[in-house]
Amino acid sequence: MDRPNLAKESVTQGLALCCLLVLLAVAIAGPSGLLAWGESYRLLAERQQEIQKLTVERDELRNRVTLLDPRHADPDLAGELLRKNLNVAHPDEVIMMVH
Repeated sequence: MDRPNLAKESVTQGLALCCLLVLLAVAIAGPSGLLAWGESYRLLAERQQEIQKLTVERDELRNRVTLLDPRHADPDLAGELLRKNLNVAHPDEVIMMVH
């Protein structure tokens, strides 16, 4: 009578071991496992660099918008844009083409 109990315990222990192995595999390679964390940290670092780059670009554009505000536009920048976009120059100006 001891044999059926031993076989039943072996099956139970085998199933428990299989469940633990599946849980371990999910903990390592699952969507929120250890391998996914490394990828998440890499993506986070990339996004932070992109945010820094876009922040600098936004600040430059914000400064340019401020300089071109119609109420108090920067005359140097306005003159530069007129010459560049409309090909307009004063008679006493010398234009140098740079490639």
